[in-house]
Amino acid sequence: MKHAEKQNNRRTGTDYEQAVGYYLEQQGYVILEYNYRCRIGEIDIIARDGEYLVFCEVKYRQDARKGSPLEAVGQKKKRVIYQCASYYLTVHGLSDIPCRFDVIGIERGRIMHIRDAFCG
Repeated sequence: MKHAEKQNNRRTGTDYEQAVGYYLEQQGYVILEYNYRCRIGEIDIIARDGEYLVFCEVKYRQDARKGSPLEAVGQKKKRVIYQCASYYLTVHGLSDIPCRFDVIGIERGRIMHIRDAFCG
């Protein structure tokens, strides 16, 4: 992938993450951070939903050719998100707070939100 293409993809991702942040705020969430990065990886959005600290993964697909955006979060990505979340909780001294992992997919302008996507 060329540098300009990569930059454009990153900009598109940021735009959709901001749109999802707005959507979550409309649902009553309080956005704490966008693009939290640590040495392990990245979490797209960290938010509060009532008593829960929610770690959100945002996936965008222009169309269905590459499958559903919700299916794009595999075991490897889940593991990275879990490890980043654990690191975030440790750094911020939040060991007793209930947590949840949500996945938000965007396809053809439609937002699909799965709460507690990593359970089970």
